[in-house]
Parts: sequence; C-alpha cells; structure tokens
Amino acid sequence: MGRRDQSVLDHEKWIDVLIMRPDRGFTLVELLVTIAVIAILAALSVPSFSTMIGNAKVRSVTEGLQNGLRLAQGEAIRRSRQTAFVLTNATPALSATPAINGTNWYAQMLPIIASEAVDATFYVQGGAFGNQTSGVTITGPAVICFNSVGRVVTNSATGLGVACAAPTPTVVFDVTRSGADRTLALQVSAAGKIRMCDRSRTLSATQPDGC
Repeated sequence: MGRRDQSVLDHEKWIDVLIMRPDRGFTLVELLVTIAVIAILAALSVPSFSTMIGNAKVRSVTEGLQNGLRLAQGEAIRRSRQTAFVLTNATPALSATPAINGTNWYAQMLPIIASEAVDATFYVQGGAFGNQTSGVTITGPAVICFNSVGRVVTNSATGLGVACAAPTPTVVFDVTRSGADRTLALQVSAAGKIRMCDRSRTLSATQPDGC
C-alpha cells in the first residue's frame, strides 16, 4: 500500500473518531449548578463589601475632620490669633451657623473683644466632607477653638452663637456609620495634640492605634 493510500486511511480514521466522539460541552445541569454557586458566593460577599464601604466612608470623614482641625490650629499659630474650627450644614462662609454633625466645616479667626468688628479678613478657609458623609455621624462639639500657641481654649464670646468646647481633659469627635464595624475618634488634648484612634481597639504598646 502506497503512501497515498495510507494517508487516505488515516484521514478516514480521524473522521470516524470525530463522528463517534464529538467535543463535549456543558450540560444544562452543569450550567445551572455553576450559576447557583456564583450566586451563593456573591450573596456571601455582599455583607463584607458593605462593611468595607462603610469603614472607608468613616475613615474619609475622619481624615477630613482631622485636616480641618489642623488647618485651624496652624492658622491660629501663624496669625497669632484665636481661631475657631466650626462644623456647619450651611455653605462654608464667615460666621455660618454652627451645627453638630455638620456636613461642611470652616475655620475663622475670632474677635479679641466682643465689640471688635468682624469682617471678611476673619474667614480662613472652609470645605465639605462631600458624598462621603452619606450615613456618617459626627458626634462632638460644633465649635472648637485654638489660641495663638495652638492650645484648645474655651470662649463664650465667639460671635457665632455657640461657645468653644472645653477640653475635659480632651475634646473628642466620634465618627460612626450604620453598617460599618469601625468607629474612629479624634482626640484633641488641651495642649493641642490631635490624634486619631480606633474605638474597637484599646491603646497599648501592641495597639498604638487604639483609643
């Protein structure tokens, strides 16, 4: 038998194999089982994902709060003048109404005496926590004041309708959100030290981020 005949036989043999043993795909049952497994895994991951998003929002708001406090403190030192950090629900502006759990904030210099006129130069800077405040609660004072050396002080003549919170021995802001498993806190000592900590952890040598 020549090479041509052998080639023809080989070709016919492979045709028979392909006809008798076609490539096997997924059956309907296998597809349904695969979809069910994926659905179960997705359902299990939803609570974890929701918690992660909640924790991220808590941290974002806490960091924004911390940055605003440090800016007000820095301006008090730089300008050698008592400066207030204020939470508000209004648009940040000179003497905007203070509000606990405000979605916005601003820093403003305070008059040395009650009769001193307050003008636009007293306004320092303001900002918003943005969409990250969705569902986030800030528990703490609406107004905190720093003196010219960066210490926390009391002041009942702020001109804002709200007195500055007194450190006893610290001023504390707690930031929480439903669905998050972490509560972060900002502790502002009488000396002006601003520290972020995790309420779920106890401060120790092994847990320096605890409260």
